[in-house]
Amino acid sequence: MKLNSILYFLCFTTTILAQNPLKYAEIINASELKEKLYIYASDEFEGREAGTEGEKKAVEYLKNTYLSLGIAPAQANGDYFQKVPLKLMKTPNVSITIGDNKYNYYDDFISVATSDSTTIHTDEFVFVGYGIKSNTYNDYKNLEVKDKVVVAVFGEPKDENGNYLVSGTKDISKWSNGRQSLSSKRNLAKELGAKAFILIDQPMFERYSSYYKAVEKRGGESNLALDVENAFYGFLAGDEMGAQLIKDTNGTYNKAISISYNNTSEKISSENVVAIIPGSEKPEEYIILSAHLDHVGMHDGEVFNGADDDGSGTIAILEIAKSFQAAVENGEGPKRSIVFLHVTAEEKGLLGSQYYTDFDPVVALENTVANLNIDMIGRTDPKRKKGRRNYIYLIGSDKLSTELHELSEEVNKQYTNIELDYTYNDENDPNRFYYRSDHYNFAKNNIPIIFYFNGTHADYHKATDTPDKIEYDLLENRTRLVFYTAWKLANREERVVVDKVFK
Repeated sequence: MKLNSILYFLCFTTTILAQNPLKYAEIINASELKEKLYIYASDEFEGREAGTEGEKKAVEYLKNTYLSLGIAPAQANGDYFQKVPLKLMKTPNVSITIGDNKYNYYDDFISVATSDSTTIHTDEFVFVGYGIKSNTYNDYKNLEVKDKVVVAVFGEPKDENGNYLVSGTKDISKWSNGRQSLSSKRNLAKELGAKAFILIDQPMFERYSSYYKAVEKRGGESNLALDVENAFYGFLAGDEMGAQLIKDTNGTYNKAISISYNNTSEKISSENVVAIIPGSEKPEEYIILSAHLDHVGMHDGEVFNGADDDGSGTIAILEIAKSFQAAVENGEGPKRSIVFLHVTAEEKGLLGSQYYTDFDPVVALENTVANLNIDMIGRTDPKRKKGRRNYIYLIGSDKLSTELHELSEEVNKQYTNIELDYTYNDENDPNRFYYRSDHYNFAKNNIPIIFYFNGTHADYHKATDTPDKIEYDLLENRTRLVFYTAWKLANREERVVVDKVFK
């Protein structure tokens, strides 16, 4: 009995130690974070704009850091770099004729989806009302749109009580939520097989037209898109052109439409960086830690260093990786695999993470337990007048998994005691932060996410976002919070349950 008691005590003690991440969290410290960030956000990296030489230096730095830590690349081919095909968007040469009326680019319409040069001529089009298909409302019912030109209008319908039919409440849905409404309606038409899509939305057309015209004056060099096979054409039009297409009811209508589209874009190359620590017991299940490696580059000779955006998140992941690797070397590695994902072209529209989730997931999406996304965690929000200095905004933790949200809260109470601020945890928030970082591409695939964010500040997207302005004690605390949360997700017996659906 005495021997058995000793053996039980030893086994129990070993289990407790293996479940205690404190000693590994201590590896994450302000001085190392500062040292790394002063390198990563230095002028040498030229603002890390996607597809530039500065970004090439950044991805080499990340690769060399993982090599020095002994952490392997995640791709089966043994390469840390996941090639992300991009194209430098130049204004296409497009003409659209409807009946006898010819319409002009910028004055009447703009392109919002690109593909190869082509000519489309059809004697009919399909009007789909608001262009919505959901569990509660469907504009596409009984309509065949494959290989057709599809036309929709802005907004979404209400009932006689003023409630939106999609949500059943006074709250709008993604179908009329600014930029997301355009992408949702356009992408739905594409998924249903349409050849081309036209959205009639005068206010959005005016806004986008002005922006794209400014981009063209700059040579179009700040506008990137994924260079993938899509064979789909999308347009945003104003009321004058829309008057020729809007109908009272949904259906197929006779109206000759000719579209001449000449793509003038140029191919460029960029990379995501993906490393992995394989799980000891459940290696086929994955926790993904993500941050975007790019920033906005150089303008008028000034380097936009992006120390907070998102140098802070990038360096945080490197420190978390170092901590997990120390656990591995001590025989206490994570049960599930930890993937360290640094994505390109976030500043150009979440393109690196979109490519990862939509075209080439390095690890299976169905086996991805959660995504913890870090984007700006080194500063404080000057607009935040109440609450503790030691805070972090959490966004999305409860959107798909109640269990993930509860786990996050418990981990914070046990280890870090940071004030978790949910001010922006609302998909209808006018800032739309839920849709503005790389976690979004995981969430739309019903993968539970948490987005860690300190809020914007006066140096956001300016040359003054430099490493001397980072509050390194806060960066340390927040990085440790993400580490503890990842540790818990990786080592708990069951993966967190998805009990909600993305909306």
